[in-house]
Amino acid sequence: MTIASALTAREAAALLSFYADAGVDAMMEDEATDLTQAAADKAETARAEPAERAAPAKTPARAPEPPRTATAAQTTIPDDKAVSDAVFAAESARSLAELADVLRGFTGCNLKQNARSTIVLEEMPKSGILMVCGFPTGEDDKAGAALSGPAGGLFERMLAAIGLSRADIGVTTALPWRTPGDRAPTASEAQICQPFLERQIALAEPKLLVTLGNFACRMTIDPHKTVFDLRGSWHRKEIGGQSFETLVTFSPSELLAAPKNKKEAWLDLQALRARLG
Repeated sequence: MTIASALTAREAAALLSFYADAGVDAMMEDEATDLTQAAADKAETARAEPAERAAPAKTPARAPEPPRTATAAQTTIPDDKAVSDAVFAAESARSLAELADVLRGFTGCNLKQNARSTIVLEEMPKSGILMVCGFPTGEDDKAGAALSGPAGGLFERMLAAIGLSRADIGVTTALPWRTPGDRAPTASEAQICQPFLERQIALAEPKLLVTLGNFACRMTIDPHKTVFDLRGSWHRKEIGGQSFETLVTFSPSELLAAPKNKKEAWLDLQALRARLG
């Protein structure tokens, strides 16, 4: 029997070439091999290997990141100075245009840090009708105007039903800035923005004031009541020694979420139309 280890490299190559030319495609040993025992031996060898070889390498643990320091943009609870600054800034405006400039430069509210736009009324239409909705949505923030997107489309259809258009109405929001993720404003955020809303109404001097939705009516009429409590009748809003006739009804976004309230909203619109004569 030829032993491979006894051959030189040239001889081994020549022998393999000979086998290939002869059509040999398998090699057989002189003695039979117990494949079952071979498999068992192989398994035993694998079990005997150190556990570290089989276990995946562990990634070194990362040191925990130091806690982030809260910034002014994350603060939602105002101190007395923040509120007094808002009152002073609002009272310094002598026109709607000045108030718009004041709001764009005001940095005392955390909401402004994340908002793209400042929503504020800059001019009143001849009709003398001012409508205040709640807080700006993401669509309002992007468009830079109150009641944009689907809510705005419904709003325009509501006005058209009583012979009005958006151009006939002064529209603003109770808060000038969008809340992150369109979440509900906190009481602290409303507290800072309240002076700006009241000053905006006072400077607009509306003949008729209409609040749209729960948030707007709470900031304007009564912080403890809802649209359901206040709609259906006219109210008097006193601001800075002035008195304004005020009507409360649902906001377009509330009507999109609960269409069953459209009947009551239609009655409110008819009351507005009747008061206009």
